Order: sequence, then structure tokens, then C-alpha cells
Amino acid sequence: MTDMRVPLIADHAPSPTTSTSPTAVPRRTAAAAAPDVPAVPSVIAAVHTALPPHRYAQADLTEPIGDLCLSPGADRTVLRRLHASAGVRTRHLALPIERYAGLRDFGLRNDTWLAVGLELGEEALTGALKQAGLAPADVDLLVCASITGVAAPSLDARLAGRVGLRPDVKRLPVFGLGCVAGAAGLARVHDHLLGHPDDTAVLLTVELCSLTLQHRDDRRANLVAGALFGDGAAALVARGAGAADGRGSEGGRNDGDPDAAGPAPSVVATRSHLYPDTAPLLGWDIGAGGFRVVIDAGVPGVVRDHLGRHVRAFLAEHGLTTDDIGTWVCHPGGPKVLSAVTDALGLPGDALESAWRSLATAGNMSSVSVLHILQGIREARGPEPGTWGLLLAMGPGFCSELVLLRW
Repeated sequence: MTDMRVPLIADHAPSPTTSTSPTAVPRRTAAAAAPDVPAVPSVIAAVHTALPPHRYAQADLTEPIGDLCLSPGADRTVLRRLHASAGVRTRHLALPIERYAGLRDFGLRNDTWLAVGLELGEEALTGALKQAGLAPADVDLLVCASITGVAAPSLDARLAGRVGLRPDVKRLPVFGLGCVAGAAGLARVHDHLLGHPDDTAVLLTVELCSLTLQHRDDRRANLVAGALFGDGAAALVARGAGAADGRGSEGGRNDGDPDAAGPAPSVVATRSHLYPDTAPLLGWDIGAGGFRVVIDAGVPGVVRDHLGRHVRAFLAEHGLTTDDIGTWVCHPGGPKVLSAVTDALGLPGDALESAWRSLATAGNMSSVSVLHILQGIREARGPEPGTWGLLLAMGPGFCSELVLLRW
């Protein structure tokens, strides 16, 4: 077998200074024209992403992934074109790339998902709580989403004692939402806090997409996944109206380091939507080899044809238009999907810059990506107070999830 050892990137490279998105044009960033709304019942107090230490340049992964997915001597023209056009510059993997050849069955991959997922999940969860100025015992609800492995007891149950959550913590493990789970999980956390305004809730997403890559599978969907997806975990802390004004992080700032993040956004409203007759477009075919990815070429077309209408209708219910949204937090499904979202919503060229940047530096991390993007926005000191934001993602179903934010 070809020697698959490739150079590992030890340090975090700086974000690219040149945008990978279309040419930027001026746009509205403030919410001065938008109507006032009543105080909302949940605040995003913290977001923390945990990435594996095994970080690679995209160019250094192309041939090793070809060795995994293709038969010896197979033409690699399509593989190389997909890697070059994926919009990805670097990615983090659950394991060193040379170890993937040994993951020959689903059991080994799932065992790896559980071991690495627990480590990253703990890092993300404890990091988010520290950022929020909270202790593990302050958590009332833990929603845990992953579509890249399965376990019973679930990840959240295994993490509870490991990090010191209360024995009576409410838990909700979620499987099947895929890339939309970061947005849908935040929406369901918000739903809980509407009825439990004194609670603190955590959304934890753990996605080790590289472990689902199928060996000797030259289907285009598998090759696309091998070019596009990265690994990581992220945790988001949200607080109800009563909790946000009480102990811990006031208004979502880090008590220990008030300059660590910008103003905390509040969740104003959410919206879910299933698109009829689109179920075969995205998901898994599950068999003896584990999760075989399904990515249909029709996904960008569905986005282009339908997303704009649903987003505009949702915003109109709150007296808003797309021009009133100053910050877009969009799941980076890939270059074609991001371009379709831009077209469907009639957005300026730089509106999804944060998504393009996340894609370039970490790949598509499924449900983790929107939280990774949100963290980056907060660390950049965030939008001005009063700015409207829209967090959106799409996933298996085919479905979309919208979360209206206000800073």
C-alpha cells in the first residue's frame, strides 16, 4: 500500500486574508430600520468549539484519501478536481491520516467515534461553561447531537458524570438531523427555555465525519465527502430570561474575561421546514460497512428554488426583510450550496463571508459548523447592539431550520 504519512500542520494557520466568496459589496449592518421587539426569553451566553489536533492542508489529504476510496491504479482526475474546488484549505481529522486504512469495519470506526467524541465533547462542553462563568452543576438541560456514530448509553449520558453534571440533568440525545442539527438544536433549546425561563441549557454537537468515509467506494458522493468534510465538536450555552439576569454570565459575557467575546445574541424566534418529496437527496444508506453518504446533485437546486420564499415569509412575520439582517450565520454546505443560498436570498457578495471562512479553515463539520461560525463572530467582538441576525442550516429530510437572533 502507498505510504499515507503526510505532514501534519502543528499550529493554527491564520485565516486567509483573501475572501473565498464572491466580490464584496456594501450592505446594511445595523438594525435601526427594524421594529422593536419585546424582551426574549433566551440568551446565547457562550459558544466553544473543540477541534482535533490532527490538522492537515487540503492538498496533503488528496492522495491519501484517494488511496482509501479508490482501487489501485484508478483514475484520480475527478478526485483531484473535487478536492481543488471544495473551498477547503485545511481540515482537522479525528485520527492521523495514516491510521484510517486500519478502520476496515463499522465497529472499529464507531469505537473510534465514541473515544474521540467523548474527548472533544468534554473539551467543548467544559470550555463553553467556563466561558459563560458557569459550573457543570448549573446545567438543567443537555441536548447532544451527532450523526457520525451511535452509542447507548449515549454521549451525553457518558459525559454527565465525567464533567460533573447533576444527576437530575435533563438529557436529549439527537440522531438523524445531520448538518441541520446545530440550528435545530439551538431552536429546540430555545423552545425549552420558553417554558423554563430560569433554566440553563447546553447544546453539544459532535461530528467525526472522516470516520464515515467508505473504503474502496468510488461513488461521487463518497468522493465529495472525502473532499469536503472535517471533524470537530462544539457546545453552546443558552439561558432563560430568569437565569440570564441571575448568577453566572450576565448577558452572556465571560465573567472571568469580559473582553473575550462581544455582546451576546438573544434568540427571538425559530422556524422549521420540510420540503416534500426530497427525502432521497441527503442522508445515509446504512449497511454492513456503516454510514454510506448520500449527497444528491439536486440539493443546490432545491435551495435555490425554495429557501428564499420561506426565509422571506419568516422574516416578514417579524416586520423584517433580508436587508434588515446584519449578520448571517449559514451552514457551509459547500461552494455550490453557499452560492445557491446567496442567489435564493439575493444577498450581497460578502454576506456569507463567515461561512466561506469556516469552510476554508475547517471544512464542513456538519452540525458543528454553525456554532463554529457563531463563535468566530463573537470572538471578533460581534455586531453592534441591536443588529438582527439569522442562523440557518439545511439537512436530511430535506429540511431547513431558521433561528432569528438579535444582538
